[in-house]
Amino acid sequence: QVQLVESGGGLVQPGGSLRLSCTASVHIFNYEIMGWYRQAPGKQRELVATLTRGGAANYGDSVKDRFTVSRDTAKNTVYLQMNSLKPEDTAVYYCNVKQWTGSGYEDYWGQGTQVTASS
Repeated sequence: QVQLVESGGGLVQPGGSLRLSCTASVHIFNYEIMGWYRQAPGKQRELVATLTRGGAANYGDSVKDRFTVSRDTAKNTVYLQMNSLKPEDTAVYYCNVKQWTGSGYEDYWGQGTQVTASS
């Protein structure tokens, strides 16, 4: 079973930037989709950004044009560059990878990293 370790969260002023990293214990090309979700207090977990094995990126509407997902396959790491952060981006951010089982996707999650955008 893959282990996902996130880092890079913290406190930043609105308008600032952070870069999250997620390093997998196995080669990330084992997984069809990899990316990031977030969950704010009292809200459901939501999509932030995903990247397919083929390199296609998908973003949540609220982060388009501000966040960028990327990967370094040699380091088994997925990144989330977050620019122009807003208070409403405050949440716990979770790394996710999805593996096709033949009948559906199996999800694996990291432990989460807190991002707080506040003055």
